[in-house]
Amino acid sequence: MSAQGSYAKGVAKREEILRAALDVFAQEGYRGTSLREIARKTGISLTGVMHYFDSKEHLLTEVLRKRDEVNAAYWDQAELDPVERLVAVMEHNASVPGQIELHATLAAAAADPAHPAHGYMAARFVTVRGRIADGIRELQADGRAPADLDVEATAMMIVAALEGLQLQWLADRSIDLAEQTRRACAAFAQPAAACPAAGPGLVRRPRRS
Repeated sequence: MSAQGSYAKGVAKREEILRAALDVFAQEGYRGTSLREIARKTGISLTGVMHYFDSKEHLLTEVLRKRDEVNAAYWDQAELDPVERLVAVMEHNASVPGQIELHATLAAAAADPAHPAHGYMAARFVTVRGRIADGIRELQADGRAPADLDVEATAMMIVAALEGLQLQWLADRSIDLAEQTRRACAAFAQPAAACPAAGPGLVRRPRRS
């Protein structure tokens, strides 16, 4: 086999491992998933699995990166308005609770700058905030969000709300993620006067003197 063919085969096997891991985490959850089960599903040994990744943490980080690729299809549904695109992402997440567990666990661990997932998590939050900020600008352009809304601050608050909602949902599956996502977006998109407890600097751009 040529070097090019060997490389392509390696890339395909790595992709197979990541997709298998994504499925196992979705079904079994973070605590219920073992690397041996992922190896079994891909038909290779545990050593074979780890040949493609520097460490277990690296594998888990790449699993979440693959999850982001899958979720991109929900973010990119142009026929939906920005809020309903967010709802679609959250509804999908609710169908794969083990992946939410993995994200929550790795996000906490990655707060340590030395953790292999630290850079990924930091970049991911920037990307998600950017997607939400773009959606807010769409709503502003359509007249459905206040023109003086502080887009970046509002996007940050919505991300914080959605992360918190998913953590609460892991503990209480009776929470309606779709409905609570709509409510969070509506609350943060109101003019500051309608949400005095938040303070004027949270969702509105400060006025220049």
